[in-house]
Amino acid sequence: MSAPELAKLSTAERHKLVSVPIDGQGLKTLLEAGMIWLKTNQQTVNSLNVFPVPDGDTGTNMVLTMQAAFEEVSTAGSSNVGQLAHSIARGALMGARGNSGVILSQIWRGFARALNDHPTMDVKLLADALEEARATAYKGVVRPVEGTILTVIKDIAAQAAVSVQRTSSFTEVLWDIVEAANASVERTPDLLPILKQAGVVDSGGKGLMFLFEGMWRFINGESLDKAVTEVLPLSEMDLENAMETVEEGQDYEVVIDFTPQASFNLEEYYDELSKIGTSIQVGEGDGMYRMHIHVPLESRYQPIDHTMNLGTVQKVMMENLVAQMDERKNNKNPKIKLTPVQPDEIAVVAVSPGPGLSRIFASLGVAALVHGGQTMNPSIKELLASFENLPTDNIIILPNNKNIIMAAKEAASMTVKNVAVIPTISVPQGLSAMFRLIPDSDFDEIVEAMNEAVTEVETGEITTATRTVEIDGVQVENGQVIALHNGKLVTSTHSIEEACESLLVAADTSDYERITLFYGEDIQLNRVNELADKIRSIYPSHEIEVHEGGQPHYQLIISIE
Repeated sequence: MSAPELAKLSTAERHKLVSVPIDGQGLKTLLEAGMIWLKTNQQTVNSLNVFPVPDGDTGTNMVLTMQAAFEEVSTAGSSNVGQLAHSIARGALMGARGNSGVILSQIWRGFARALNDHPTMDVKLLADALEEARATAYKGVVRPVEGTILTVIKDIAAQAAVSVQRTSSFTEVLWDIVEAANASVERTPDLLPILKQAGVVDSGGKGLMFLFEGMWRFINGESLDKAVTEVLPLSEMDLENAMETVEEGQDYEVVIDFTPQASFNLEEYYDELSKIGTSIQVGEGDGMYRMHIHVPLESRYQPIDHTMNLGTVQKVMMENLVAQMDERKNNKNPKIKLTPVQPDEIAVVAVSPGPGLSRIFASLGVAALVHGGQTMNPSIKELLASFENLPTDNIIILPNNKNIIMAAKEAASMTVKNVAVIPTISVPQGLSAMFRLIPDSDFDEIVEAMNEAVTEVETGEITTATRTVEIDGVQVENGQVIALHNGKLVTSTHSIEEACESLLVAADTSDYERITLFYGEDIQLNRVNELADKIRSIYPSHEIEVHEGGQPHYQLIISIE
């Protein structure tokens, strides 16, 4: 069922669907309700990004992971709760994206293990399943960190164990779980200093809380299509990620900038929009509001007409979603000639965030490319598919992003092939590793050489700040240009030139020989060439190169070797 279909059900009908003890179909209904509520609040989770950079993707990763889990059981007719739970876990694992998605899949794996072949689930079995979910999630992380989604599942499991001692009511236990999850999320900044420094709670933990809260809201007749966070700063609106989960039948994307009347009621505005379409976001800045929505073809003018009655419309943007998705699909799969691989040779799979970078990886000998990076982490299924049909058993994966390494390792564990994951956390590290590839050499020697190469390159990133915050002693203003050196924020300034100069100083560039600029889709080549000339004047003995990267969000990715 969709959110509107679930919303039409009476409280009695909802209770009938999830009557206690919960059977397989009841679990499927709860899963769908949790998924819908998580999706409704997807942008809230995405906005809880520690660094003020435009790559908050936890909410998107968790939504796509849950959608894969639901798709696995959407047509399943089994009433056996254990069997259905295993199917959910399998779907979540194959669809897992990013660290948050992989950990979420581990939570479902443990949950299913406890249920096993039980026909139904009472509150005692629910508590046992949550405890096994906690144990499995912690085991799945090499170095568990408190103040994350792991802490939240631990606190949820602990509360469930206590609650079932006083009540057999599934609704009461579920509410206790939601309260425990919310309290745990609020405590995460006390356990993880970087969260307190950034002024946010843990995004993965918040997503898990929404998942259980959605289940409770469904049982109690609450709405699932109105987000908790009703308005965001304009800089935190994530229209890019809204494209990742376009629902069938939503043909157009409409974005409206408007100045509201004095009597404007945001809650009523949301209510009316929810009757028209999905993926609703409303941002506010300097007295102006921006509304984003996905609507069917026949409804594409309704948001405009409705908004005109509530204020002065300043700008309207309308895009055909089907055409946009087709274009994105073509861009994500550029026609690039990859290196053929022979049996027993080493094949490298590289994750690439842009078409220009994909061409460079191909020129260096990769056998397969997976489109991905910030805000677009590939799933375990996609990573697995990239090498399963290659005519060799010797595979090396270059994730090139810290949020993809865990998924890559999971994919490696699911095949009989000999797969090594080089923990590259940036494109420059991945490119440096590729220079060590000799396809017909000893596998272990190449893996060792690539791991060594990762340590020999410095990575710089230039992007635009999405909010005002102080991190690592650097005061950042929303809209400023910021620079990161090996993932650490080093400066916030008013120009790309100033940001690059500060970055190169922080990286001790004088000790290196080569500087390579990979420019993204949001900066013109002539601007990059001017920047390169400026860098040459500062570092005249260095070799300076400029290449098209085509990556989103980051104007420049810089390799210093």
